[in-house]
Amino acid sequence: MTETTSQRSLVVKTTAGTERPEATNQALTVAAAAVAAGVEVSLWLTGESAWFAVPGRAAELELDHAAPAADLLEAVLAAGTVTLCTQCAARRDIGPDDVVPGVRIAGAPVFVEESLRPGAQALVY
Repeated sequence: MTETTSQRSLVVKTTAGTERPEATNQALTVAAAAVAAGVEVSLWLTGESAWFAVPGRAAELELDHAAPAADLLEAVLAAGTVTLCTQCAARRDIGPDDVVPGVRIAGAPVFVEESLRPGAQALVY
């Protein structure tokens, strides 16, 4: 890992779920690859991706020639931050007791704060 990479952080927001499996899997793949490269990663589950914060739901995303979404999410949880959007959770009646251990629930102010940190790069899928 280069010095430049170690000083950067990546904020990835995914808005799609099983209805757009390629977009969702791309977001999870990029987040997991960045974690593997030693980058500080914050993955945001918004819109239909909110369901992936619930145990077992990431396994429902199937995509040929792609790593399983559940494995990618687990990799990010192990070394990064995974956040479920507050409003997205509320609209789906998902509460703090309903999510995978390690997933936090937070809103737009936290997303903006993370995205505007020096050295941060934000990607939205």
